[in-house]
Amino acid sequence: MKIFILLGHTDQATLSGAFADTYERAARQAGHEVRRQNVGAMHFDPILHEGYKTIQECEPDLCDFQENVRWAEHIVICYPIWWCAMPATLKGLFDRAWLPGFAFKFADHGLTWKKLLKGRTARLITSANSPPWLLYFMYGSPTAELALTILGFAGIRTRTTIFGPSERVSDARKAKWFRRVERLGHSGK
Repeated sequence: MKIFILLGHTDQATLSGAFADTYERAARQAGHEVRRQNVGAMHFDPILHEGYKTIQECEPDLCDFQENVRWAEHIVICYPIWWCAMPATLKGLFDRAWLPGFAFKFADHGLTWKKLLKGRTARLITSANSPPWLLYFMYGSPTAELALTILGFAGIRTRTTIFGPSERVSDARKAKWFRRVERLGHSGK
């Protein structure tokens, strides 16, 4: 399987970075083709200054991101949940790269759109400093914006794995989390 891994945390030396490393290692050992980008190593303006009124030219790292998404059969995004959402730089990446003609195409009447990235799947691997059930109960899905309204809008079927609470976790529980991520990487899910 062709797997594209995106580390959505700007700091690779984090739990999210360790999840991405673990997934990548297991996927490669299982024989999957793997490409990876780390949002913290990418150079781009994360602000979509004029919306879609004027399309900003994509910087090389954004073009590489788009090419990796086109190439992939499965996309894995590892990031922390901050304030019940993805980090700002990760959101900025999608604001800039998830463009009409690449991820979707609006119909002439403007009421519907064509999903240009159908046939792909994705896995969000996230961590939160709260129990996941508490986030769902209090605020709804903290991954809905990325899973449904960004990836889903383009036709990508997405599954989510949320680990938490991440800062008060025992070593034994954290080891279970990494074994789960390793199994996901090995199976390409």
